[in-house]
Amino acid sequence: MVKKAAPYFTPASFRFLRGLAKHNDREWFAAHKAEFEEHLRQPYLRLIADLAEPLRKISPHYVADPRPVGGSLFRIYRDTRFSANKLPYKPWAGARFFHERSRELMGEAPVFYLHVQPGENFVGGGLWHPQPPNVQRVRDYMLNNPASWKAATRSAAFKRQFELGGSALTRPPRGYDPQHELIADLKRKDFVGTAYLDDDAMLSPKLPKILMQHFARVAPLVDWLCGALDLEF
Repeated sequence: MVKKAAPYFTPASFRFLRGLAKHNDREWFAAHKAEFEEHLRQPYLRLIADLAEPLRKISPHYVADPRPVGGSLFRIYRDTRFSANKLPYKPWAGARFFHERSRELMGEAPVFYLHVQPGENFVGGGLWHPQPPNVQRVRDYMLNNPASWKAATRSAAFKRQFELGGSALTRPPRGYDPQHELIADLKRKDFVGTAYLDDDAMLSPKLPKILMQHFARVAPLVDWLCGALDLEF
């Protein structure tokens, strides 16, 4: 008998996250930490490990790192030092699949990303909150390579599932032609493509295949951004 593949996330994973969203305090988390480990953290680390080889087929320079500390998985704990929001935990779980040179660039490299949150799951890729010098590099690369930018972000395959998002300037950036055909994209401060996934997809044992299909479709954007920052893809 063929053993049926086990899902990574289960209804218990989502029950934990819903509970955390409702009771975001240290006492509740301490009482439910075993559920966090069993139903969210350990399955997520297993998923990351299982994505490592498929991700290398998209780009040998991108890493799915399953280490519990310092790897692809974000910590559940929020950094509240400089935030008015003092809630201690994130009511979601996220992982970034990063470029092998990301650390030497202080994180200033495009990533693939997965966000797990009941009713708000999404997968994406791109460059999130880059520093001004790298925003400038991307904009200048866009000016010099408009056709490849449009190919990466306006293809039928991309637009079927992804949309460009993130923050943007309200006015054209200084020094750029307000009438340029790509002015809406030149105003961007983030360069990310996002696709939402329903809860059933996240609970499916076929989740790695679903994710890799999405990563493959957003890969041209990640590839283009690597070119803008002189990174290998």
